[in-house]
Amino acid sequence: MVQSMSMSTLATSRYCGVCGSTCLRRQFGQIKETTIGFGESQFVWNDRRKSLSFATHIDMLKPRNLRVQAGWLFKGGDQSSEASIERSENANEDILMFFFQLDLATRVQYALNVEQYEIAQQLREKLTEVETEILKQQESRRGSASKSEAQDMAISILRLRADLQNAVQSENYDLAAKLRDEISKLEAESLTTSIRAQAYENAQYAFRLGQKVKHKNFGYRGVICGMDPICCESNSWMENARVEKLTRGPDQPFYQVLVDVHTDPNLLVAYVPEESLVAPSEPDKDRFDHPYTSFLFFGMDAAGDFIPIKQLREKYNKPRHEVPYDPDNEKSGESS
Repeated sequence: MVQSMSMSTLATSRYCGVCGSTCLRRQFGQIKETTIGFGESQFVWNDRRKSLSFATHIDMLKPRNLRVQAGWLFKGGDQSSEASIERSENANEDILMFFFQLDLATRVQYALNVEQYEIAQQLREKLTEVETEILKQQESRRGSASKSEAQDMAISILRLRADLQNAVQSENYDLAAKLRDEISKLEAESLTTSIRAQAYENAQYAFRLGQKVKHKNFGYRGVICGMDPICCESNSWMENARVEKLTRGPDQPFYQVLVDVHTDPNLLVAYVPEESLVAPSEPDKDRFDHPYTSFLFFGMDAAGDFIPIKQLREKYNKPRHEVPYDPDNEKSGESS
């Protein structure tokens, strides 16, 4: 427990479900930079750059190594897997950002509890900055920005058409040709942007937060912890994951999936298209191990699925899932 706190440093120590031990979390430099540790990895929020960076105890992690590995916990961690093509560092970073947000909120409350109001205010300001950046990312991914961009493009197209008409009337055909090409390009971009925005507004998901699933091709067990109505990864990731060969392509829901470390200890977080997932035909109540579950879920419900914490449901604007009442289960429980 913290013995004392100052304007420049706030330290808390508590059990960490990721690394399985007690992590020391510190607030440095008069709240200019926040460092949170997860096992052998850290992520640091920088106030000036409004950015999150990741590091090991020695060196900063390169983007391709931006992940938490659980392979050391279980045998078979050195086995290669075709499933690695769906590994997503962006999804992993998104989850760690969520952890970061929760941790800051916890430290604000702790500072208030011990009557360190000045530190609590500084932490609250930092939390507001982080939440603002996260909100911007979410709006961009969920189509709010796309909708605005589509509207801006529509206005630009109207202006270009007026310029085109003037160019034709003045018999400036070279300019008219250039304007016509520019209009065609903008119309194509506007259509793509509009489709993206509409996809977020009308998204229909086959799976829900906390639901246990199985990969049709790779066979591993997983738990849904996030979702997008279409693929939001980079072109290079989609090329490596062979998204173009999918039956439904990139314009289908993609899910952030926590992979059971017993079935694939190297994968950890995958970004999986909806068509590649299937829900178990019978309730899956078998043990499921992953270093993130203790942060994202309360535990398992009667059907064997995980119960997402309130903040996770709010992140994706999803209602609480109620397990249907089954009188047969109650009777079997009484008989046992």
